[in-house]
Amino acid sequence: MSLISEFTKGFWKENPTFRLMLGICPTLAISTMAINGIAMGLAVTFVLVFSNLFVSALRKYTPDKVRIAVFVILIAAFVTIVDLVMHAYFFSLHKTLGIFIPLIVVNCIVFARAEAFAAKNPVLASVMDGLGMGIGFTCAVTFVGAIREILGNGTIFGVPLFGKSYLPFLIMVVPPGAFVTLGFILGMMNTLTQKE
Repeated sequence: MSLISEFTKGFWKENPTFRLMLGICPTLAISTMAINGIAMGLAVTFVLVFSNLFVSALRKYTPDKVRIAVFVILIAAFVTIVDLVMHAYFFSLHKTLGIFIPLIVVNCIVFARAEAFAAKNPVLASVMDGLGMGIGFTCAVTFVGAIREILGNGTIFGVPLFGKSYLPFLIMVVPPGAFVTLGFILGMMNTLTQKE
């Protein structure tokens, strides 16, 4: 098991959003702007890295009967840290992301990595897995958000791209726009994968 392969698998081969279809709810809900994707992705990455670290470090000392409860407590602790830091220092982003920050506790990406990887592998490999999966999720959510922001608002990171005459595709800033965008991306990825 190479640390490099554990780190990079989340970018394409096992991308949580586009390949494993995990974390779809926050991807669809908060991806109206690229900055929201970066904020959510960094929050999930922080929780993934530290929960993987502690789950892996405690794996030999955690009885199977309470394994899930221990995962929930560890993940909830790091989500609380993220939630409080965002509330204190990035209030407008915290307000925009709303309930999806506390819901990281039950995000299937975090649980899947804790159960499928960190509970069975050494600490360093688990940290690299969490970091790679987190970066892969961040890129996926930001990509969806960037497409929706460009087409729906004519901006990227709030900077106008097309001038005042641009007529935005309003469907992109409402929930159906998220489904349409994600569907096109998944279709393109499947086409590329079949060619490989």
